[in-house]
Amino acid sequence: MLRTLWSVKGGSGVTVTSAGLALVLARRRATVLVDLAGDLPAVLGIADPHGPGWCDWLATSEHDPEVLPRLLVPVAENLRLLPVGGSGVGSSDASVGADGVDGVDEAVSALAALGSEVVVDAGRRGVDTAPALVDAAASAGRSVLVTRACYLSLRRVVRGGVRADSVALVLDAGRALDRRDVADVTGLRVDATIEVDPAVARGVDAGLLVRRPNRSFCRSLEALT
Repeated sequence: MLRTLWSVKGGSGVTVTSAGLALVLARRRATVLVDLAGDLPAVLGIADPHGPGWCDWLATSEHDPEVLPRLLVPVAENLRLLPVGGSGVGSSDASVGADGVDGVDEAVSALAALGSEVVVDAGRRGVDTAPALVDAAASAGRSVLVTRACYLSLRRVVRGGVRADSVALVLDAGRALDRRDVADVTGLRVDATIEVDPAVARGVDAGLLVRRPNRSFCRSLEALT
């Protein structure tokens, strides 16, 4: 299954949530984690890949699906990363704010064919990744809006009219809004509630998210599998 995680506002937790979900899935079967925003190597505690990646593939005219598997970087058992690459096309530069990108259908088909499980970190829709690409990937599988119980984020969701299959709620202590409010405002099912845990942040900072996954964090992501 192709799962696309995205947000409408920075700092929502898309990248860490995507990495955690991929780790949970990789316990059971081969999983590919696709980096469209550029931060996954740091979160996973691995060196930045220096070879070509997603952006470079998207910049080609052929969009050959057989090329993508050659770009995958091993991360852990059953888990490989498709890095963002370095051409500056398709994710963080040329596609920002674009209505579409060349080869969207081919790109989504190629992503879906990468592995038995594919998790796409699409970052901020319309900022890190072109809306057309996020929407096409989401329509080809499962679309998960990652958000905090934040009035500004929810306001953007409603005003933007963007849709998803469900919500992964990153829950800070002391917020005025809760799970029910998020469901009511978005009209979406909240499948996962991920409580902010300093231990997870420390694990990311130390590069230990993969080697020492936080059990509570992983359990909270089971509903997205």
